[in-house]
Amino acid sequence: MDYGLLVPTYIDMWKEVVRAEEAGFTHAWFPDSQLIWSDCYAAMALAAERTSTIKLGTLVSIPSNRIAPVTASAIATINKLAPGRTILALGTGYTGRNTMGLPTYPVRKFREYAQQVRDLLDGKDVLHTDDVTGRETWIRLIHPEHPDFYNIKDHIPIYIAANGPRATAVVGQVGDGWVTSGAGPWLESGFEIIGQAAQESGRSSERPYTVGLVGACILDEGEDVMSERVLHRAGAVAAVYNHTLWESEYGGWGGNLKGIDPDSAAEYNRYITAYAEERGHPTDRLYLDVHEGHYSYLKEGEAEFITRDRLEDMMIGTPDQFIEKAEAAEARGLSHFALTALDPAAANDLIDEMAPIIARTL
Repeated sequence: MDYGLLVPTYIDMWKEVVRAEEAGFTHAWFPDSQLIWSDCYAAMALAAERTSTIKLGTLVSIPSNRIAPVTASAIATINKLAPGRTILALGTGYTGRNTMGLPTYPVRKFREYAQQVRDLLDGKDVLHTDDVTGRETWIRLIHPEHPDFYNIKDHIPIYIAANGPRATAVVGQVGDGWVTSGAGPWLESGFEIIGQAAQESGRSSERPYTVGLVGACILDEGEDVMSERVLHRAGAVAAVYNHTLWESEYGGWGGNLKGIDPDSAAEYNRYITAYAEERGHPTDRLYLDVHEGHYSYLKEGEAEFITRDRLEDMMIGTPDQFIEKAEAAEARGLSHFALTALDPAAANDLIDEMAPIIARTL
């Protein structure tokens, strides 16, 4: 099992990435959400120059926020700084689009975008449609051999982040790897979708390298999963469920939890409406308040929505319990846990906790 460190992107994240490399982490992941965190490529560049072995990837970059040639150039530039250590993970857009009140990117266009970026990184010509004029023109990365600009000689894998069946099929059609939430029993059905899509596309139907995105905390002796420390470390990860639930029922984009728990969605809607009103925020843009603190901290009053079962589903437990969970996930086909820490202090704590566990499992 490989382990990656995922922290909401901040410009000095390189400091924790250096420590993670020293502790045995194989990857560091940089989320791309322009309204709530630092720019991921700027942070990756700083980390690339200060590390030598750890792999650096976006988790995830969003089509529409950057056109395909911009994304290709950005990740190829990082690959110039960290040759062969760079990964581009793409997704249909959660906070990257929802924080602007927009729906996730359509799967058909997502597949086209991923293929365009793949072809550009492979040095091919791509037919690009301009969003302003609608004009189609051929483009390519023009200086693939230039020593100073970017690096597409060393292969840059593209991982596809997906939970729903249509987006999961894109992994088989275009992707080199799969990013999904956690490591639950849905992995097997996802692998079937990926394998069938790959076969129909004339690609290898072998299981892809698979990354599970999950909150993590190593418990102290006798510590309860609902302790204040654990809530501080992982509560904001658990709160993402409520954000998605709200978006599904009230955000207008038809999220993947629509109809699953309308009562809880209504309760959260009452909470976030009151939260906005108390702060004098217009209620026609509640999505901005919903995503305040997303993957970063719990808003005032939000802890009441964090349940024991949500935390127990994460990689939270004693060292032995953690290893047992990791082995079970690996048996289901997971290759990698992207372990989330919500701020620099939490990242350093997680690195310290994981170092002996990683050493035990080598």
